[in-house]
Amino acid sequence: MLSGRSTAIAAVFCSALIVPEPATAQDGPVIALPGPSKVSGVSLEETLQARRSVREFGGGGLSLPELAQLLWAAQGVTNPQGYRTAPSAGALYPLELYVLVGDVEALSPGLYRYRPEEHQLLLVRDEDLRENLSAAALFQRWIAEAPAVLVLAAVVERTATKYGDRAPRYMHMEVGHAAQNIYLQATARGLGTTFVGAFNDRGVSEALYLQADHTPLGLMPIGRLP
Repeated sequence: MLSGRSTAIAAVFCSALIVPEPATAQDGPVIALPGPSKVSGVSLEETLQARRSVREFGGGGLSLPELAQLLWAAQGVTNPQGYRTAPSAGALYPLELYVLVGDVEALSPGLYRYRPEEHQLLLVRDEDLRENLSAAALFQRWIAEAPAVLVLAAVVERTATKYGDRAPRYMHMEVGHAAQNIYLQATARGLGTTFVGAFNDRGVSEALYLQADHTPLGLMPIGRLP
């Protein structure tokens, strides 16, 4: 639960923003990602034992294969029928996965959208928005300092077409599945993260120029272990 001071800070941040045009990723450059590795020297049991929430990072950015592996773990396609690494009610997949890049090899700073079917990134915004995102998340500095931030959003209408009023419930279950996949994949690769839910929804949407039907559900800053 947010404190009164945190809520007031978020309100001031939002009132000072000029509402931007929503993101349109269709015209951005496409970046092919390295294929995911399906083999690891770390067992699932060892990964579960080692998993912790990490809010301080060591030096150095991420490699492109490391980022690609995290994206695949979150929402990658694992079946010719389109099934993914994380389960989805009715296989409707309301989640949208973005990555805010600050320091990733071969990628310029900016906001990218993950395309699971092609295992590609689409450039949405070619500017470093980590400070804006940190401000929308109650000025948590480690968000601005992380080499990359995974942003999990959802389009609730995709699930509501079949499940009606239960769609938000299923949507929140699904973001939990995807987030745990990211936690475990990061741990297996010697990286750290924490799921962040303390943010102003409107502030995050505006800071990242999200489309109107994209509801932000969680942020996961990623970095090397200290």
